[in-house]
Amino acid sequence: VQLQASGGGLVQPGGSLRLSCAASGTGFMSYIMSWYRQAPGKQRELVASIAGAGRTYYDDSVKGRFTISRDNAKNTMYLQMNSLKPEDTAVYYCNSMRSSELYWGQGTLVTVSS
Repeated sequence: VQLQASGGGLVQPGGSLRLSCAASGTGFMSYIMSWYRQAPGKQRELVASIAGAGRTYYDDSVKGRFTISRDNAKNTMYLQMNSLKPEDTAVYYCNSMRSSELYWGQGTLVTVSS
C-alpha cells in the first residue's frame, strides 16, 4: 500500500482546510485509516481514525472542529479541518493499518498563522 497525502497549506486562524490521502493497492476497506500530526519539537500524535465501516475516533483537541471521512470506492480518506488554531500547525501524516501491516504517507504541512 502506498499513501499520498495532499491538501496542506497556509491558512489564517479560524479558517478551513481539507486534507486528502489517496491509497494504492487493494483491500482499502479492510484498513483502519488515520491522520497523525507532528508539530515542531513534539512527538507525532494521533488526530483521528476511521474504520472501514465508518466508525470514527477523534482526539479531544480536535473534536467538534475536524471531521474524518473515507470514500472506499475511491480508496481515499479525508480530513476536513474547520476553526483552525495556531496550535494545529504541524505536518499531517496519513496512516493505514490492518493486522500487522502498517503504512505511512509522506506528510503534508499545515500552517495556521495570521
